[in-house]
Amino acid sequence: MGGNLQVGRNLSCSGTPHPMLTVTSLWIPFTVIAALGQVARNAMQRSLTKPLGTWGATNIRFLFGFPFSLLFLGVVLVVSGDHLSMPPTMFWPWLLLGALSQIVATGLMLLAMNDRSFVVTTAYLKTEAIQTAIFGFVFLGDHLTWLKVLAIVIATVGVVITALRPGGEKSFAELKPTITGLVAAAAFALSAVGFRGAIITVPNVSFVTASSLTLVLGLFVQTLVLTIYLVWRAPKILQAILGLWKPSVLAGFIGAFASQFWFLAFALTAAANVRTLALIEVLFAQGVAYYSLKQPIAPREIFGIALIVVGVALLVGV
Repeated sequence: MGGNLQVGRNLSCSGTPHPMLTVTSLWIPFTVIAALGQVARNAMQRSLTKPLGTWGATNIRFLFGFPFSLLFLGVVLVVSGDHLSMPPTMFWPWLLLGALSQIVATGLMLLAMNDRSFVVTTAYLKTEAIQTAIFGFVFLGDHLTWLKVLAIVIATVGVVITALRPGGEKSFAELKPTITGLVAAAAFALSAVGFRGAIITVPNVSFVTASSLTLVLGLFVQTLVLTIYLVWRAPKILQAILGLWKPSVLAGFIGAFASQFWFLAFALTAAANVRTLALIEVLFAQGVAYYSLKQPIAPREIFGIALIVVGVALLVGV
């Protein structure tokens, strides 16, 4: 399915195509950049949650990210020389799956944040990488070697161990956090698979153009859905969003920037690989907590981090 993307096209300024190995391995730096951007975007959204509420702050990444995605696509078209045409019929179901699943996943995650077993629910959310591997294989035929599957499992276990807090294990028997966490993780996994499915169906353009077009249309759908919801349920929140346009513009730019690199990575490799490498976001958060907030790292967290490093190293090395 990925053959339509002309992976090597328009990546070299000299006009000489890069070797396929070099091009396809770009998903690694793309994912790292996206994860860093996501950490920054989350920090900005968190600061806007109090005045805008959770859904208002969430809509910022879509509403203010959409214009920047159009800008990104325009630059890509100028540089690549690609010409856009109407995406094929199969593009739209994949796009809707990706866009709507991400909204559902975000809603379930916000619900988990209000649950008294939030830490355990968060640990279940980290099963996203494993579920992405399953959905990617079932729906897209994404092939993963046994070593990559092992890497995904090791890294996921590491994140779960790092996320847990003393005494939190007792709550694993509770039904609500289990269902909420696993379903939210499944929705995030379906979102990743849906967006990858949409990208690889775009014909006759470079993978950069296919990724950028999918981002534009995905953000348009998400902006439309959430804006209609806010107009219907909370029109004052929408007015507040427009009133806070200055900080929202920066958050929207960072969000669109991160999404651009997520989509570029999805175009080049299985979504499970991307979502597993994205677990390094936990390492970034731990680093911020340790160096900026001076929070000590417990032995359990060190063990979990070690597993993440082993899993990620195995993933990118095989």
